[in-house]
Amino acid sequence: MSSLNPAQTVDETVVQQIKPRQSNSMNSMKTTQHWLHEQSMPLAYTLLFILLSFTVENFFSSTNIVGLMLSVAQIGMVACTMMMCLASRDFDLSIGSTIAFTGVLGAIILERTGSITLAVGGGLLAGALIGAGNGVLIAYLRVNALIATLATMLMVRGLAFIVSKGQAVGISNETFISFGDGRIFGLPFPVLVVAACFLIFGILLNHTVFGRNTLAIGGNPDAARLAGIRVERLRIWIFLLQGLVTALAGLILASRITSGQPNSAQGFELDVISACVLGGVSLQGGKARITGVLVGVLIMGTVENVMNLLDVDAFYQYLMRGFILLAAVLLDQLKSRSARKS
Repeated sequence: MSSLNPAQTVDETVVQQIKPRQSNSMNSMKTTQHWLHEQSMPLAYTLLFILLSFTVENFFSSTNIVGLMLSVAQIGMVACTMMMCLASRDFDLSIGSTIAFTGVLGAIILERTGSITLAVGGGLLAGALIGAGNGVLIAYLRVNALIATLATMLMVRGLAFIVSKGQAVGISNETFISFGDGRIFGLPFPVLVVAACFLIFGILLNHTVFGRNTLAIGGNPDAARLAGIRVERLRIWIFLLQGLVTALAGLILASRITSGQPNSAQGFELDVISACVLGGVSLQGGKARITGVLVGVLIMGTVENVMNLLDVDAFYQYLMRGFILLAAVLLDQLKSRSARKS
């Protein structure tokens, strides 16, 4: 029967004490790395905001900050529902045309009836029908989302020009105009609306069955269907919400510019998709964070705001927007590859 050397016993005890410490240290490092990965965009935007506050004249003024929030109001509203579309592995290219059409339709109804209720109701109904139509084409008729929403984009833009006869439809109703330039607690009404949208859709995404099912069908539609989720119906509801919120954004835009413009919001869909992807919403579906979308929207708005403050030519602004879109897609690809490797 062999006896243990006292020195060996001490060594084994020390090793046993060190192993848990090393394990805890590794877990702590992984947690830190995961946190930095998840919060990289908010941290980057915070640093960017601080840098611009010190280097760009008038950027940090209260007037400019309110103007910045107002400038991203429409993008922010629609980004909330585009987030749901992308999370379910779909997207919508018709939102710019829907904004134009609902703004024009609302202005025409207001001009002919004088009723704000009918104007707003008509615009929202039109937007909901356009969204639901997209959903039916994609979910039940199996038309590719790119083709379906591209076709809708062209048809709805054409309708906007037809009903307006190619002309802007003026708005003179002061109550309707106050939706765009009215203030509550010192903040413009559109800013409060977009804040409400982020709050509502944040709760919807993170704390409801609707949100969990949306992420599920984006992650794996077949598995979601086997789990009892009514995938087709859910996709229609997502597109219906997309059309409804887009119509609201179109009516608010019309009130801000005091007219329904059939050629408004051209390229709007690309700005919204860029903001969502910058905010961490995966083009592969199944992944979305409302705080990330908020940061993406702020990045898009801040870049445009700074270029305006620096009096950068509009042609260069188009170049920068294209660069941001490309960067957003490349970032999404890198994150997807990193997730697959891990």
